[in-house]
Amino acid sequence: MKAASFPEPVLFPGTRTSHLAAECWFDDACILDMDYFAKTLAGIKAKGAPPDFIGSIIAHYASKWLPDLSGDHHDSNKGLTNLEESPESVTALWMKKRFFVETLVGILPPEKDSIPCSFLLRLLRIANMVKVEPAYRDELEKRISWQLDQASLKEIMIPSFSHTCGTLLDVELMIRLVRRFVNVDEAAKSGADLIKVAKLVDSYLAEAAVDSDLNLSEFVALAGALPGQARATDDGLYRAVDTYLKAHPGVSKEERKDLFRLIDCRKALAGGITPCSPKRTTACSCCDPSPLLRANQASSTDGLEWVVLAGLEAPT
Repeated sequence: MKAASFPEPVLFPGTRTSHLAAECWFDDACILDMDYFAKTLAGIKAKGAPPDFIGSIIAHYASKWLPDLSGDHHDSNKGLTNLEESPESVTALWMKKRFFVETLVGILPPEKDSIPCSFLLRLLRIANMVKVEPAYRDELEKRISWQLDQASLKEIMIPSFSHTCGTLLDVELMIRLVRRFVNVDEAAKSGADLIKVAKLVDSYLAEAAVDSDLNLSEFVALAGALPGQARATDDGLYRAVDTYLKAHPGVSKEERKDLFRLIDCRKALAGGITPCSPKRTTACSCCDPSPLLRANQASSTDGLEWVVLAGLEAPT
């Protein structure tokens, strides 16, 4: 195997490195050997390479092993673990893919933002699919939770690969990520970050709500995982609740109360959403906010006003 060599003097690019700059550090032969790659990467780190440069190298070469990590689905069958073209058995290739993922997780730079959140989410999707060891999955989830405000709805919609989970999306994973994000040190996240994650959660809930197998406890747990101040308006949450009720017509009166308790009427009305129609921009006669606000002020029970509007008895 060709020994690792570094150009002298070593000059590292700035904080945003192109794939071309990352590629110049390796020849194509070395990427066939993960151990060699890891050792070479350690040598680059020892030379003082910044974390985001290390991250760009990992992200670039990882896409050669696992094309799904590149985000380009057109190249998904061109990697070193292509199941169709390889003479190895499916089981052997599956184990190799798991080894790649676990090795990649082990060499990720520890600094926040050194790896894009989108890459980490794609890596987690594959990790869950090939059933990596729990410690590696937990490390990925921790890293993603630090940067959850950077996640997109498309990337966060990771399917469930568990035979015991009835839903299409891995809602339990999303609950864990949000709870970890909330528990991150306050100094490490801003109010703007909270608002971004709240919008992401509400959009995710609206997508997950159409699944008839999504149970109420999971919906409520995810919706309630964020603190109240995270949502400037509850319009998105109201739409998600509305979607859930339409997809689950058998929801009982008591379960409806649990859903309505999630929503702060004042925030929903402030955003132009009324219980009569999620698309209305003005309140109709039956949605006059005055009695609702009075009811909210007169009672410590969250969501009372929504229960009244729904024609239900106030919760005791």
